[in-house]
Amino acid sequence: QVHLVESGGGLVQAGGSLRLTCAASGRTFSNYAMGWFRQAPGKARECVAAITYNGAAAYYSDSVRGRFTISRDNAKNTVYLQMNTLKPDDTAVYYCAAGRVAGPYDYDYWGQGTQVTVSS
Repeated sequence: QVHLVESGGGLVQAGGSLRLTCAASGRTFSNYAMGWFRQAPGKARECVAAITYNGAAAYYSDSVRGRFTISRDNAKNTVYLQMNTLKPDDTAVYYCAAGRVAGPYDYDYWGQGTQVTVSS
């Protein structure tokens, strides 16, 4: 079992930045690929970024590539999502997840989510 807790969400103006943090506990964090997903009301859940277990490679969706950066610190059991140049379309609940493969795939464990709201 992996327990995930997201933080860092909030309200920001368009063009601003936020950094989301996901703290993990339980099974060995460094064994898992990590992903950040988001879901806006009435929309499907989207994998916006993912990172391999060792941080060597990352995946980004077309909608965030060049603006968002995923990173991890295995010594701190933490994964981050740096979000720059935010747009109103980025408004959603953001979730982190732990799984076997980095990318828009199925994940085994999920956090409770953190709300990000971008005002125009």
